[in-house]
Amino acid sequence: MAGHLFGIVDMGSNGIRFSITDISPPTGRIMPTLYQDRAGISLYDAQFAHSELNSDGTRERGPIPAEIVEQVVDRLARFQGVCDDFQVPRENIYVLATEATRTAPNSEAFRARIKERTGWEVTLLSKEDEGRIGALGIASSSRAVAGLAMDLGGGSTQLTWVVAQDGVVTTCPKGSFSFPYGAAALSMRLAHARQAGGKAEAELKEEMKRNFQDAYQKLEIPESLLERRKAEGRFDLYLCGGGFRGWGYVLMKQAEVSPYPIPIINGFRAKRDDFHNTAAVLHEISDSEKIFGVSKRRASQIPAVAALIHVLMDALPMITHIQFCQGGVREGFLFDKLPQEIRAQDPLLAATLPYAPLSGDKIKQLLLTALPEHASPIDASHPPSSLSPQFVAALANILFAHSRVPRESRTAAALHSSTTGLLASTNCLSHTERAMMALVLIERWTGDLAPAEEAYMHQLRRCISAQEAWWCQYLGRVAALIGEVYPAGRVPNEHWRVQLATEWDQIIKKNERRDLLRLKIQWNSDLTATSGATGNWLQDRVEKIEKAGKKKSWIREYGVRLEVTMS
Repeated sequence: MAGHLFGIVDMGSNGIRFSITDISPPTGRIMPTLYQDRAGISLYDAQFAHSELNSDGTRERGPIPAEIVEQVVDRLARFQGVCDDFQVPRENIYVLATEATRTAPNSEAFRARIKERTGWEVTLLSKEDEGRIGALGIASSSRAVAGLAMDLGGGSTQLTWVVAQDGVVTTCPKGSFSFPYGAAALSMRLAHARQAGGKAEAELKEEMKRNFQDAYQKLEIPESLLERRKAEGRFDLYLCGGGFRGWGYVLMKQAEVSPYPIPIINGFRAKRDDFHNTAAVLHEISDSEKIFGVSKRRASQIPAVAALIHVLMDALPMITHIQFCQGGVREGFLFDKLPQEIRAQDPLLAATLPYAPLSGDKIKQLLLTALPEHASPIDASHPPSSLSPQFVAALANILFAHSRVPRESRTAAALHSSTTGLLASTNCLSHTERAMMALVLIERWTGDLAPAEEAYMHQLRRCISAQEAWWCQYLGRVAALIGEVYPAGRVPNEHWRVQLATEWDQIIKKNERRDLLRLKIQWNSDLTATSGATGNWLQDRVEKIEKAGKKKSWIREYGVRLEVTMS
């Protein structure tokens, strides 16, 4: 395992992050973090603290002060001890530095001091490398990525495009376009422009707009993205960096689902109009003493981020969907080291592999047989595409993971499994996946939910479509039946205990022809012989599945009529 451990120091403009990551199989795809820490040392601010303003609102960089250099070196020396404790191989430790270190007047002396104290060489990332690694970080944060990508730091922001599919990541051959519009840098320029009055602020924003539009023209957007935009009317923007994450947390607080139940920024999606509503976000910041995920420093930079977003949306009206990503330099650097076959793995599937039962593949196939392959003939009802074979495989892996939890708290533990439980540390899942997995698992386990937990369940349901929520309810109840029939998660090779099949039928109700989904359950004779027909313990499960088809169990007026037949 030690050979798969990597210690990474990300020396950014706003802070310095320390982490130790394990990329060993089978969970290498999700890059589990064993240790993480952060030093709130702004190398950007340190270089401008005592400098005078230029006429254009910028400041001359000064050297990183000696006391700040020693603070950084002390924290690096401390992390060196942490790496020793975790037995991270020396050759697997990297100190990565971005713009604030790259452009510091005393950069060479600063890096020499680090080398003298720790023996570590600092890897200076060029603007191009910073953009490429940032794009890889975004690619690591999701199963598939296709769109524009932006990374907002303290001193600069980068714009490029990224397409990641089946483990192959491609970005703009020219690298990324970097602009001096980082959250801290833009805050200073805006403050000066407002102080100067007149047209200064308008001229700054016009400069930004021209630069973004010019960069878009030069990015050489691949034909696949342009075709998708034309065919689907969809063009995605993926965001990473602390400034954007702070904006995302404010949008979470303002979400229609309130309080928003998923406290994880990665995978959070926003509509263009909500993202672009800078006035609402600024009002929220001014009206709230504290917002989850937004530090005082981030809150002070929100007005600059608002200006950046307002200009960006005006400059690039083709953007329709926005997704926030946790991935950054650390994640991108490590993702670059993974072989293609590992990068191609489904993140949710990789995250659940440690919990897989002996017969995970057979359990998966059994679950899939409970889902109709085709849409119904009248209403065109069908399982959502998000209930994919990969999702079902991950469900089969985690189906028995909570069996050791006490019965009275098992359902609650399953409900929180994707946010504060087993999958909480998996940073590359969408909020849809987190909500769906939790909603399936609470149906899989018997037990009541406390009122607060039940309210939380309803909030999760509102994070996904009614179609997704209902099919999760149905599949979870089928999973409960399978769990009872195979309590150890082991399906014997010599004989089966239960088989499932589905077919669409039609019924006449109130003089209307309506769809009916028939779930056929065939029992093995040995099972029925030892349980007295199907037995109460199985009959209860069957009845609960059928109840999901009753209108009172439908979710936001969506549901499918069910009939369960047994033989």
